[in-house]
Amino acid sequence: MLKKTVFFLIIFFLGLQTKAQYTETINSNRPGESQGAFAVGKNVLQLEAGGFLGNNNHSLFYTDTDILGASYGLRFGFLTEILELNFFGSFQHEQTLLSRGVIEEEYERANFPQNTIGAKFLVFDPNKSLEDVKPNLYSWKANQGFKWRTLIPALSVYAGANFSWWDNPYMYEGESGISPKVAIITQNNWGRWVLVLNLIADKFTEEYPTYAGIATLTHAITPRFAVFGEYQGLVSDIYADDLFRGGAAYLFGKDFQLDISGLINAKDTPSRWQVAAGISYRLDMHQDEEYIEEEGKSRMRYEDGDFIEKNDGDELN
Repeated sequence: MLKKTVFFLIIFFLGLQTKAQYTETINSNRPGESQGAFAVGKNVLQLEAGGFLGNNNHSLFYTDTDILGASYGLRFGFLTEILELNFFGSFQHEQTLLSRGVIEEEYERANFPQNTIGAKFLVFDPNKSLEDVKPNLYSWKANQGFKWRTLIPALSVYAGANFSWWDNPYMYEGESGISPKVAIITQNNWGRWVLVLNLIADKFTEEYPTYAGIATLTHAITPRFAVFGEYQGLVSDIYADDLFRGGAAYLFGKDFQLDISGLINAKDTPSRWQVAAGISYRLDMHQDEEYIEEEGKSRMRYEDGDFIEKNDGDELN
């Protein structure tokens, strides 16, 4: 029975390969925290990594914490254009000063706050699933007017597992070493603008689950340079917050991106700031000659060390 199920799934995925979403230029989740709806492309292996430093100052606990860490991710397009296997994680070191009157105490902790293996699957792509709108031969205004179908996003689902190998100071007492994480992901491409929304349920089988929503808006100023703004809301009995990020990314080649970003939050228990920088690099083993062509989004061709823009597009997520 198991063999038949696996065989059916393989045939099902292979049958969906015609919905190509491979892009000639790298498709990175950095520098934001959200995942885009689209996979990296079949047989594409992609590394996304960076470093960060910041500070948490807690007004009730009288703690001041300096943070230094690194985040990393591997993404691989598996079997089909619409399925991605991925691994995301982070490591950080904290040095905390506790001050209560004349008493001061310092302590440190270091470990992996996150390691998650998962898979993302594209359920719906409006540019592939919806019929093309035929032009109105009698009205230029109708052809140029707002089209409600542009509000329909691409939709993906994500499922993964968090895991920890050993005693971890970032885990509360009684937390399991393995726990689930799921997400619903949408993405709208409007010319040079991209809107990504994530709804996330993390560790929802544990005593203290975390629920989050992320909204990321990106604007490609040029085919090489893009800026973004992001809001993340966290709801949990252990830590709840409103986080705001902003930053920029620059393409140095069709397979290589650099980024920089910053974070602040909206409360003082703790108040937070953070700066980060990173890279995204892909090993492109894609064989098909199909590229994503979405309404209002350009295709970009890389020639002689530069990008040649076609149509009216956008790139970075």
